[in-house]
Amino acid sequence: MKIRAAADGDWPRIWPFLRDIVAAGETYTWPRDVTEEQARRLWLLPPPARTVVAVEADGTVLGSAKLTPNQGGPGAHVANASFMVAPGAAGLGVGRALGEHVLDLARADGYRAMQFNAVVATNTRAVALWRSLGFDVIGRVPEGFRLPGGAYLDLLIMHRPLDPPTN
Repeated sequence: MKIRAAADGDWPRIWPFLRDIVAAGETYTWPRDVTEEQARRLWLLPPPARTVVAVEADGTVLGSAKLTPNQGGPGAHVANASFMVAPGAAGLGVGRALGEHVLDLARADGYRAMQFNAVVATNTRAVALWRSLGFDVIGRVPEGFRLPGGAYLDLLIMHRPLDPPTN
């Protein structure tokens, strides 16, 4: 697996799994009926944001991540990131590899911390991954996420400071 900057030609290989993950309505706060055009604008952001893909040697996209400032202006020194792993690549370490890569990019870009604003509390794999990468839960939005069936779940706010780059 190689992680590299996403190119426009990667979008047709990102969109199918991104669409399915968002449509499932279990982990993302995006509208479940997001159009391809809307999703592309939300995922492939202009600089200073970055979008990366994890790919196999044959070009298969296993996952993708985007890195962006969490806020603008005086809050732009804290990064935010989003991750999507193709369902067929779940459990293969793609999420961890993307997480570690994005943390390295954030350090290199001079961010002082990273914050996730909306991790669904029942997404135990993601919560465990982020905890293992040094994130702490710093807040909880009670019933901040509604499942397609109508049940409400808590959203976690997760955060970690970033050490300066080592090189």
